[in-house]
Amino acid sequence: MSVTTTATATSNTPSISSPGIGSGLDVNGIVTKLMAVEQRPVTLLDKKEADFQAKLSAVGTLKGALSSLQTAAEGIGSISPFQNFAIGSSATSVLTGSASANATPGTYNVQVSQLAQAQSLTAAGQTTTTAPIGTGAATTLSFEFGSITGGTLAAGTYTGASFTPDANRGSGTVTIDASNNSLAGIRDAINAAKVGVNASIVSDGSASPQRLVLTSSSTGAKSALKITASGDAAVSTLLSNDPAGTQNLTQAVAAQDAQLTVNGVAISSASNNVTGAVTGVGINLFTSGTSTLTITPDSSAVQSGVQNFVKAFNGLVSSLQSVAGYNATTGVGGPLLGDFGAQTVQSQLRGVLDSALPGLATGGVQTLAEVGVTFQKDGTLALDSSKLASALSANVKQVAQLFAAAGVTSDSLVGFTSSTPDSKAGTYAVHIASLATQASAVGSASAGLTITAGTNDQLTVNLSGTAASIVIPAGTYTAQSLAAQVQSSLNGTSALSGLGGSVSVSASGAGVLTLSSTAYGSSSTVSVTGTAAATIFGATPLVSAGKDVVGTIGGFTATGSGQTLTGGAGGLAAGLKLAITGGSTGSRGTVAFSQGYASRLDSAIGGLLASKGVVDNETTGLNALVKDVGNRRTQLNSQLALVQARYLAQFNKLDTLIAQLQSTQSFLTQQLGILTTSTTSNKTTSG
Repeated sequence: MSVTTTATATSNTPSISSPGIGSGLDVNGIVTKLMAVEQRPVTLLDKKEADFQAKLSAVGTLKGALSSLQTAAEGIGSISPFQNFAIGSSATSVLTGSASANATPGTYNVQVSQLAQAQSLTAAGQTTTTAPIGTGAATTLSFEFGSITGGTLAAGTYTGASFTPDANRGSGTVTIDASNNSLAGIRDAINAAKVGVNASIVSDGSASPQRLVLTSSSTGAKSALKITASGDAAVSTLLSNDPAGTQNLTQAVAAQDAQLTVNGVAISSASNNVTGAVTGVGINLFTSGTSTLTITPDSSAVQSGVQNFVKAFNGLVSSLQSVAGYNATTGVGGPLLGDFGAQTVQSQLRGVLDSALPGLATGGVQTLAEVGVTFQKDGTLALDSSKLASALSANVKQVAQLFAAAGVTSDSLVGFTSSTPDSKAGTYAVHIASLATQASAVGSASAGLTITAGTNDQLTVNLSGTAASIVIPAGTYTAQSLAAQVQSSLNGTSALSGLGGSVSVSASGAGVLTLSSTAYGSSSTVSVTGTAAATIFGATPLVSAGKDVVGTIGGFTATGSGQTLTGGAGGLAAGLKLAITGGSTGSRGTVAFSQGYASRLDSAIGGLLASKGVVDNETTGLNALVKDVGNRRTQLNSQLALVQARYLAQFNKLDTLIAQLQSTQSFLTQQLGILTTSTTSNKTTSG
């Protein structure tokens, strides 16, 4: 009797089906026990894989803790959190304030006597807002901004006054024609042109109630309007307004500066948002009155940042103890106990915090313990918040050096800007051979003061490769008013405003005009051409390109770019950037540069987590081992399937053979029985 058997192999353990039934031999049990022995290498591989997976999980835990610490370190590894200030006002209805990074703590008594105002002009009344004004002939409205001085003001009109253009504001034009020559059309055209004037219409209830109101969009005494109309007579009669001449509009509100005193010093401001009165402080004015501004360092962000830093560091220590430590109570070690990568992480980070910081300013805080951060016996950090607050209150800049990449300069006109990983901590001498300059064109003779339309009124200035062209209004100027007109017109062009550049134009006592780029450095160039060039700057103006600052940092030649001096490659101060904003040539003191603990930890963790770094190599290696185990298991399972099939085939044959022998035995037994019975019967018969 034959028995059919099959063998099926799974990914882990072969299984048996159709055990022998012919002889009663327990083929299933026998093969199962034999396969259990054969399966031992796979079981060992499963255990190895579980160990590798546990290590991978542990590395993931370690990576997460490192990332959390890096995030916390980044929070106080830069200088910005240490440059926050809190500012309070004793009378917020009068004024409030804001402080930037370069503010100086202190108390300031502010008395406001006058708010800044924008000039507002009212046109003659019209019966409707939609009726055409004039013939519809194209008319150009030119808007200039400046200051009104001298003369008298009565009923909204100036007599004997003069108008001086504001050189820092560009002029603008609006075209009025048959498509928009109604009162409403003029209003909409002016607003759409965005020339610095807001137009509206009010109704006063009179017989001709509709009045166009033009208001400068900026406050300040230099924001008064001069409007020149060229074209249709009716539009010109309605809107032309020269404070020094014919005025067809009535002043409803005068342009004026804010007037205030700060600690007794008189201040004028074109805006009610006063800047520059106190270095790094903005003052927002609301009404006349007196208030006291108090500026103090705002250490809340730093305190929170240090707390997060300590918490994240302790979280990393806890993770390291969990995955790489040994528990003496249970006698069980973590998955990464003795692991090279875990030991590297532990030693590198502890080494950063254990080492002293070079480059700290002399006489300042030198250790973390001085600001309340200390190591505990178990390797964690403890924070004394009161001690930290006291240190921040005493000298926030020195505390910043303990945590951030920061530089402290001894010269107020030498400012620390930034550093790179190549910058080494230390104190470096700063020496300036020459200061940065701006490109300029200096007139070769006193400027001609009469500009004639179509003759000498066109000027093109090429500023660092960008050309800006203007037409100077005809007239007779003073040297100062001509300089203001040229500067205002040039800076108002779309070419320069789109470039983000600007020029300044000044006049000397002899009437010689100088045009300068506001940008510093060798990339700054300027040239002047056009019919007005010779009139304004003479036949042979002296044109000079800008120059970069030249100097050394720490005795090594530095690279100048505009007013920025950067430590050259190869030196200890490589990548250190300083802003040289003025002063003299020669020795300019020192810069004490330090890479604080948080900054150094940020860099160290960045290296550990980088591609091909310790953590990445650990992960890559363990994943390779897991993959290898999987490949070996697949091979073993294939072999086991063959072994199982062989065992089944062998025992099936044995089962068949035994069954056949049993059948033969049964047949022989039967035949012997028959033979015995026959013999007995024969004996009985013959007897």
